[in-house]
Amino acid sequence: MDATVRADVAAPLRDGDGRGRYVPILWRVFVVNALVLATLAVITILRLSPSSFASPWSLVMELPVLTAALVVMLLVNLLLIRRIVAPLEELRALMGRVDLLRPGQRLRLDRRSRSEATELAEGFNEMLERLEAEREESTRRALAAQESERLRVAQELHDEIGQGLTAVLLQLGRARKDASPGVGEHLDHTQNTVKASLEEVRRIARALRPEALDELGLVSALGGFSDRVAERSDLRLTRFLDGDLPLLTYEQELVIYRVAQEALTNVVRHSLAAHAEVTLERRDATVRLTVADDGVGIDLDRPMAGGIRGMYERALLVEGDLTLAERPGGGTVVRLDVPVVREPSW
Repeated sequence: MDATVRADVAAPLRDGDGRGRYVPILWRVFVVNALVLATLAVITILRLSPSSFASPWSLVMELPVLTAALVVMLLVNLLLIRRIVAPLEELRALMGRVDLLRPGQRLRLDRRSRSEATELAEGFNEMLERLEAEREESTRRALAAQESERLRVAQELHDEIGQGLTAVLLQLGRARKDASPGVGEHLDHTQNTVKASLEEVRRIARALRPEALDELGLVSALGGFSDRVAERSDLRLTRFLDGDLPLLTYEQELVIYRVAQEALTNVVRHSLAAHAEVTLERRDATVRLTVADDGVGIDLDRPMAGGIRGMYERALLVEGDLTLAERPGGGTVVRLDVPVVREPSW
């Protein structure tokens, strides 16, 4: 840990944090030890060599030597105490910045130095591992339930409402043949309204459950979705989709698709962008998805909204690395790297 972080950890808490001020344990132990050492040194010298201080001149001659020896002892004492309490300082810093959406954050411990502080730090590392495993499992179950519910709703929209609207269109078509010209115009308008509603139902069903992903694969599904986004908005969309991707699991494909879906939806709704780029490419042992826009950008210091947090949670399920950054010149870049198994060379 660098000196800046250590100084920040060791500093007393400010009154404004609601917990009052306190003196760090390092300085409390050091002050007590310093007083004990100084007292013992004076007592020992007076007991063993009282003649050294019999005259003022001898006191002046011996005082610098005794002071230097005492300072050396205190410095050694400070270094030893700091080494002992260092895991506590690092633990305090990590507890303040740990984020379960970014797993793998651990305290680095010196296995050669064992103490209650290192035992506490090891216990915290083990607790983080359990929390990350439990969060991953609970997130997996929640997203699986979400996808199952999406599938159910999409099927009901397609089978029930979609078929019902299709039947209405057929009935309107038959009624149009026997209708007078005036009534026919109203029926034509009604047919157009029903057709628009049917298309909207189909669009919602596709958004809930991308059939193209199941039938045609990730590249085709992303291409179709980006085309629909460009058609429904004023966004000028450029896409670069690599057709030579390594073999991905269905879960990985679904995560990549959902992250792209959420990112493009945010671009259309919030970014005020005129142009966006969607890139899907193979990069060594990873598949990288990049969604970039030239909009107003994103405030990275604000708490994450539900959609962004959902992207991070999905990325964790496939051990992916999701990053959000400002784009040079304005806008936002969403990047997802999903690791894949290297293909054999034979």
